[in-house]
Amino acid sequence: MKKAAVIGLGDIAPIHIGAIAANDEIELCAVCDINPAAKERAPQGIPFYTDYKEMIQKEKPDCVHICLPHYLHYPVAKEAAEMGVNVFCEKPVALNQAQAAEYVQLEKDHPELQIGICLQNRLNETTEKLKELIENETYGKVTGIRGMVPWARPKEYYDVKPWRGKWKTAGGGCMINQSVHTLDLLYYLAGPIKRLKASVSQVLDYGIEVEDTVTASLEFENGAHGLFYATNANFKNESVQLAVDMERASFRMRDNILYQVAEDGTETVIVEDRRMPGSKFYYGASHEKLIRKFYNSLETGSGDYIHVADAEMSIRLIDAIQNSGRFGTWIEV
Repeated sequence: MKKAAVIGLGDIAPIHIGAIAANDEIELCAVCDINPAAKERAPQGIPFYTDYKEMIQKEKPDCVHICLPHYLHYPVAKEAAEMGVNVFCEKPVALNQAQAAEYVQLEKDHPELQIGICLQNRLNETTEKLKELIENETYGKVTGIRGMVPWARPKEYYDVKPWRGKWKTAGGGCMINQSVHTLDLLYYLAGPIKRLKASVSQVLDYGIEVEDTVTASLEFENGAHGLFYATNANFKNESVQLAVDMERASFRMRDNILYQVAEDGTETVIVEDRRMPGSKFYYGASHEKLIRKFYNSLETGSGDYIHVADAEMSIRLIDAIQNSGRFGTWIEV
């Protein structure tokens, strides 16, 4: 049995704690948060710390789960790795491309450890099926792909946790926070992106530094074309949407269901994702699958999980989109 510890008891921590509890092969040995009041949110009977280094030294976990604000992901992972502990880190992998490169190097420098990144939507049933169809070329090659994240965030979302609206602590806005999973799926499914051109803006008057709305045109190395759209300015959180056209078929993913679309517009259900209950359903339900896969790799050494190097491209894309929006030009990826 492997011992796990969770660093950070914010919004995402209960998802990790629940996934750990659902696996009989993992023991939650401790949790940590810099805020002593967070102890009220800790599972009953689990040791609570306000210093993660002290927690690691005393509890000696096999793995730490990093569930912290963005700017702490890489620094805490680095310290944990240097203390000889495996790491399972929430998205995003880094604040920017330069930091992501440092994280990739950290992974290379510690081949004795495993460092996994939580891009769990790759393991959604809809994504797995679509990936299978693409790799098998069942309907030919991908010719086009579209990802849309029409969400809403009130001003209070940034007021309650000001780090979310600052470049130095968040690394960006609607892309790096709300839609990094969708960006990840665009190249995961359709392949390497050659270049892009984007519009990056604020359409909400929130007084924050980061973007709230983005549109990007993508050109893939295989000749496919793509569109990415994300906003926090919608009137409510609507379904993330993904569309993929292949040479002989079209597919649409929305409301956690994958449809095949006939020429007359008729839709046939192919597969539906397992869903999380409650208001945070849009997190997806694949944290547990990914965490189970990661701990299986800790046991077997299979290496079958999402590595830092796998996740680095999402940050490279975000930087490219930001630069394109800033300069109004096509950017090579």
